[in-house]
Amino acid sequence: MTQLAAPPRIGVPAHEPLVHLLRDGMVEGVHHGSVVVLAPDGSTLFAAGDPDVAFYPRSTAKPLQAAAMARLGLRPGPAGFAIAAASHSGEQAHLGAVRALLGPIGVDALRNPADLPYDPEERDAWLAAGRSASQLAQNCSGKHAAMLRTCVLRDWPTEGYLDPRHPLQTAIRETVEDLTGAAVARTAVDGCGAPLFAISLRGLAGALARLVTAGPETPDGLVAAGMRRHPELVGGSRRPVTALMRAVPGLLAKDGFEAVTVAALPDGTSVAVKIADGGLRALRPVVTAALARCGVHLPSGRTDLQVTGSLAARGRDDAGRHAQE
Repeated sequence: MTQLAAPPRIGVPAHEPLVHLLRDGMVEGVHHGSVVVLAPDGSTLFAAGDPDVAFYPRSTAKPLQAAAMARLGLRPGPAGFAIAAASHSGEQAHLGAVRALLGPIGVDALRNPADLPYDPEERDAWLAAGRSASQLAQNCSGKHAAMLRTCVLRDWPTEGYLDPRHPLQTAIRETVEDLTGAAVARTAVDGCGAPLFAISLRGLAGALARLVTAGPETPDGLVAAGMRRHPELVGGSRRPVTALMRAVPGLLAKDGFEAVTVAALPDGTSVAVKIADGGLRALRPVVTAALARCGVHLPSGRTDLQVTGSLAARGRDDAGRHAQE
């Protein structure tokens, strides 16, 4: 393993104003955040805010966690890798993919919290059918199913698989550090109960770039290929992250709670975004503007949300990377 850089510093992020909410031409609200755009060689094409401070990547770390399990020998096929890296919506296809990944282990072994489906329409239908919250329906169940399968594969105990000292979590941490190139700054507990490793926004962008450019038969490449082949499993039929991957050929992308998104193009150009207040309203315009810096031009969406500052400058022109939703 390459020698790791020091962990990112821990402190209050120096976020910058990225988006203005306008009403009749006057600024009514301001969203702060940080963004970084990296070239294929890892150099900085653009940065705003504080992309080098430690932060919690939340579910954008799932592709990295899936890569760790692939490195440990997990081979569930493309759909299995997609659901392992997913924050799924709870649609029937998602529940079936989780069950298939669990195989003979069974749903009762899952240790993620019970919840209703993430997608509002699926949630309403679930409640109308008289169903209660379940671990299967919770949006992280695919990751937990993959963790259990990996434990069985490696002959590790499934009990306590979420403990940071468990050999599975130790291996995942090592892979996260390898992919980001820096030591983890802090270990916390994510909303699903799994260890959550604090990294930098820059490290996250670079890590996804490594996945998307990995050889097709390597563990990292298998995860990226599975996610790109099954974007509907990574999010859902009504989810922005799924629409984004469908709109841009070859793009690998993952969303996360607290308004985090990371994406990487096939050549390794990558972007990572964090909106300071965790609100999703500002996320699309910032991701759209960041991708424009890579030559990918998507519809900007709401006209009352205006990207501000240097991020609003026109991205490089690349006719081969224009995309429409």
